[in-house]
Amino acid sequence: MRRALIMAFSTALISACATSPTGRSQLMLISPEAAISESRQAYVSTVTELNQSHKLITDKAWVQRISTITGRLVTEAIKIQPASADWQWSVAIIDDPDTLNAWCMAGGRMAIYSGIVTKLQLTDDEIAQIMGHEISHALANHTAEQMSRAVLMNAGLSVASQVTDDNGLVLNGTAMAAQLALQLPNSRTAESEADRIGIELAARAGYDPRAAVSLWNKMSASGNGGPPQFLSTHPSPQNRSQTLQSLGPEMRALNPGLTKAKVYPVKIITNVAQLK
Repeated sequence: MRRALIMAFSTALISACATSPTGRSQLMLISPEAAISESRQAYVSTVTELNQSHKLITDKAWVQRISTITGRLVTEAIKIQPASADWQWSVAIIDDPDTLNAWCMAGGRMAIYSGIVTKLQLTDDEIAQIMGHEISHALANHTAEQMSRAVLMNAGLSVASQVTDDNGLVLNGTAMAAQLALQLPNSRTAESEADRIGIELAARAGYDPRAAVSLWNKMSASGNGGPPQFLSTHPSPQNRSQTLQSLGPEMRALNPGLTKAKVYPVKIITNVAQLK
C-alpha cells in the first residue's frame, strides 16, 4: 500500500510538467482552465464585498486612465498569448488610499488600489509597469502553478502519513507549508518572471521601460523599514534594480519610438452587475 501510494504520487509529478513563456519548467497539477474557473469565483466574491463597502472607484478620470493603460497592455498580451483573447479582461479600481498593491487573477481579472497611484504619484509609464507585471502572472499561468504547489503539499501530506511512524510531526509540518503556499500568491521565481515579461509588455504597448526602475525606487522608498505588500515576495532590491536596468535598452529596442498600442476594451468594474 505504501509503495503504491509513493509510485502513484511520483507518476503524477512526472506527468504534470509545463513550460512558462520564458522557458522555465513548471509543475502543473491544476490546469490553467481550472485555475481560471476558480479565480472567477474568487473575483466575484471579492468584488461583491468591495461594492458593498462602497470601495469601487467610479470616477471618470480614474476609469479613463486605468482602462487606457491596461487596454494597451492587454492588446500586446493577446499577441503573445492569442488564447487570452477569450479571457474576461477586467479591472476593479479599489478606493484604499493606504494600500500599495495590485493583482491579476487567472483569466485576466485584475485590481489596482488607489493608494499605489496616489501615494507614489505614479506616472502612466509606472502604472503600465505595475499592470504589465500583474498581467504577466496570468499569462505565465502562475495561479495554476501556485494552486498546484498547494495540491502537491496536500498530496505529500497523505503519502507521508502512510510511510512514517511519526505521523503527527509530518501532518503538522506539511499542513503548515500548504497554508503558507496559499497565503503567498507567487514564488520569487514567478515574481522575477513577471518582472521580465511585464517590462516587455509595457515597452511593446508604448511605455518607457525606464519607468520599471523609477517605480521600483518609489516602492522601495515607501517601505519604512519593511517592503510594501507589492514587493513582499519579490527578488532582493539590489538584484531586481540591476536586472531591470540591464533590460531597459533591449526593451526600448522593441519599440524605439514608444508608439502606443491600440486600446483593448478592458471592462472597469464599477458595480456587481458587470460581473455576470
